[in-house]
Amino acid sequence: MHKLLYVPLSVLLLTSGCKTQQNTIVSEKDSESKNQKIVVYQVFTRLFGNQNTNNKPWGTIVENGVGKFDDFNQKALQEIKELGVTYVWYTGVPHHAVVTDYTSLGISNDDPEVVKGRAGSPYAVKDYYNVNPDLAVHPENRLQEFEALISRTHKADLKVIIDIVPNHIARKYDGKTNPDGVVDFGKNDDTSMEYKRNNNFYYIPNEAFEIPDGDVPLNQESNPLIDGKFDEYPAKWTGNGSRKTKPDLNDWYETVKVNYGVRPDGTKDFSELPVGFEKKNYQEHFNFWKSKDVPDSWKKFKDIALYWIDKGVDGFRYDMAEMVPYEFWSYMNSAIKVKNPNAFLMAEVYNPKEYRNYIHLGKMDYLYDKVETYDKLKDVIQGKSNPDGLSWIQKEMSDIEHQMLHFVENHDEQRIASPEFAGNAEKGKPMMVYSATVSTSPTMIYFGQEVGEKAAENAGFGTESRTSIFDYIGVPNHQRWMSKGKFDGTQLTTAEKELRDFYKRLLNFTISSPALMGDYQEIQTYNRINSAAYPQNVYSFARWSTKQKLLVVTNFDSEENIKFDLIFPSDLILKWNLKDGAYQMKDQLYPKNNTNLLVKNGVGMLQIEMQPLESFIFQLE
Repeated sequence: MHKLLYVPLSVLLLTSGCKTQQNTIVSEKDSESKNQKIVVYQVFTRLFGNQNTNNKPWGTIVENGVGKFDDFNQKALQEIKELGVTYVWYTGVPHHAVVTDYTSLGISNDDPEVVKGRAGSPYAVKDYYNVNPDLAVHPENRLQEFEALISRTHKADLKVIIDIVPNHIARKYDGKTNPDGVVDFGKNDDTSMEYKRNNNFYYIPNEAFEIPDGDVPLNQESNPLIDGKFDEYPAKWTGNGSRKTKPDLNDWYETVKVNYGVRPDGTKDFSELPVGFEKKNYQEHFNFWKSKDVPDSWKKFKDIALYWIDKGVDGFRYDMAEMVPYEFWSYMNSAIKVKNPNAFLMAEVYNPKEYRNYIHLGKMDYLYDKVETYDKLKDVIQGKSNPDGLSWIQKEMSDIEHQMLHFVENHDEQRIASPEFAGNAEKGKPMMVYSATVSTSPTMIYFGQEVGEKAAENAGFGTESRTSIFDYIGVPNHQRWMSKGKFDGTQLTTAEKELRDFYKRLLNFTISSPALMGDYQEIQTYNRINSAAYPQNVYSFARWSTKQKLLVVTNFDSEENIKFDLIFPSDLILKWNLKDGAYQMKDQLYPKNNTNLLVKNGVGMLQIEMQPLESFIFQLE
């Protein structure tokens, strides 16, 4: 039993003279072109349809199984759509280095000593003009099978995102199906020089690459290519920028860094954008670059992106985008937008000081809101801080709030239900409500999150708490939802069904809510200042448009029921054009949860009762 606390009413009704603080992020007139919230469903493609439950550490593709493009059938895509999703990010599609032997198809083998795990890293791409053969029922027809998946996804009224990894590629890049005129990365490089503008790689002249110490690939199983060496002469810089011929085991040793015309001393060997170009649109950026000579790597990646746009892909997620100069992004993204103005361009950037450069100069649509919102929410749910700091984060990013994509899980992060994160999938609920409703930006959900996956398996390479992206493995909670290919959730536990129902309610509400594309004001600070009884682990804010008015209240406390009075400040009452009187507030997640807003002397008050980890999205009726 949870202890019921009653927080006494400290102030019945405060007058408009009380201290107030507001933070209005975006005006409705600025959001008229933003018709709907975007929800991205990230799915690790090789794991989604895998029904094998063997889960042997370092298991082979035969022992542990692998999912296929065909597993995303009409029923599966319909269920993803009905979850409240608008885009599917198919992670791990481009052909990356793998251990499985496909030489019968004319594909070169990859040395396990420069491949992470049994299945390989999706971020060590070896052929950008084709797809991972593991994912095809008939690997010789792998590209056609992916094209069919694009078509099925579109038929389900969903859009398609895939990865592009511009900072680094596989140690052994080997394009076997290049379009006419396409030359592989590094093919024409002058390898006698550490740096040359049109080289695709950086070199360590006259020295050979050495594999790092300490790793025993394939769990000490035999393989003819495991011989303590990898033939690379001269050695190339490693993907994370290491200039050692023998990188460390913690380096991205399976990849090599791509040269974008940045000299080893960090200076730029290409034209820079003129002052004021942060205010220019993508067409003006495109026109700027038309007359400029750019490094060869720029052209190669632009051609790759346009190739996939022509295939029907609707957008890209860019890996480690901040390791590539934003001038290149201006060049490539403007070319993409000229071809498809609605292309979805999402980037992994972790330096807040660079956010605006990559948005305004690099022409990115969206960046990860990881080091600010995600990290703060993780601290809050782990009991390391209260949620008050969220107000400062939103205020600091008020000019770019629409571009900061929110998530609470992805393939790089620990699963919420893992002991290393929160140990309980229920703790993801308040995090997700906040993430999905606080701004006009897109929301992302990682497959299995909606059924409480905790990533407890030892897959081989790496450790538990993150669903492996390097090995063949099953995803148990997700497999129960998949129900041996029926995708009906019948094998889920009651708690897992209820959790998925919560996510379904939340996400579907967000994509249909006009208020979530309108105005915002946090009322957290006001309540903190003016009510000593306001609970420490509650966070509250308002969202509204001309058609809808919402109050979001989230309880991050996992232990106790709470009862308190929430003050609705006078300036917000004025913005909502409310007169003195009583107004019904109806919860949009679970309609049985209702309360009343009482307005007196231009100030409002609501009495709130909340269970642990509960959230309300109250709509003014």
